Amino acid sequence: MRMSRMLALGATLLVLLSACSSGGGSKPTIKIGSVGFAEAKIVAELYAQDLEANGYTVDRTGVGLGDRKVLLPALESGQIDLQPEYIGSGLAYYAPNTSTGDPKANQTALQAALTPKNITVLDYTPAQDQNAFVVRPDTATQFNLTKMSDLTAVQTQLKFGVATDCPTNPVCAPALLAKYGLDVTNATKLSACDTPMADALKAKTIDVAELCSTQPDIIQNGWVLLADDQQTQPADNIAPLVRNDFLAKTDKAAFSKILNDLSAKITTPILADLYKQVSVDKKDISAVAKTWLTAQGIVK
Repeated sequence: MRMSRMLALGATLLVLLSACSSGGGSKPTIKIGSVGFAEAKIVAELYAQDLEANGYTVDRTGVGLGDRKVLLPALESGQIDLQPEYIGSGLAYYAPNTSTGDPKANQTALQAALTPKNITVLDYTPAQDQNAFVVRPDTATQFNLTKMSDLTAVQTQLKFGVATDCPTNPVCAPALLAKYGLDVTNATKLSACDTPMADALKAKTIDVAELCSTQPDIIQNGWVLLADDQQTQPADNIAPLVRNDFLAKTDKAAFSKILNDLSAKITTPILADLYKQVSVDKKDISAVAKTWLTAQGIVK
């Protein structure tokens, strides 16, 4: 009788342990991914270190995986569980011609597009970064360029550099053609918001470069950021996209709070400074993230 009771108790304990390991408050390994340019990698690293500080194990294999047409299918398929997304551009990918200058509207519409794919959009940052076209001061003076529409009449005299995904990105080539009459079919294609694009503009290999609005090279080199006078670029605040099947394996509310609290602290000046430390000062991404997170009291 006593042996039977012990066996029953042991069986009950095993059931409880099994239940704890498969859901609820457990902390499974999370696979984080990002697009390839430095700023997105920095945000992914901020997520990673914050989650590690809260007891999660992080797989960073997907960080820098590729552009949106590579990364989003990886998220949908479960190759990764989480990624930072620029919500206006993400919405343009899933629902072309619906992005706006209102980040809340973009978040709501992106969630509607991602709900059938079982992906959740968490809170977005106050920080915003948009695709931006810049020129050297000498080019701006020579052709009297201050805004994007000024490029239309002189486009055949200029060499353009655009992101590798520009031809199929709704807010790049299609928008430039529809709103400004700019044909970038033969433009030089380089990694988005990355050093090679800045280097090409500096070396005069190109005259007009697609960069990120927070990219420190713009201020560093005194380049002229052309106003998007036809408002082709949406509000691109950054939010984590998370697979619902991952959230089902952990405490969803606690997990979401970790990243939502982090996102609330990331302003545009902070994002630009972190980006500068990596791309201009050549500091290690992990070290930059750790220093900032420590200063915020998020990690020790």
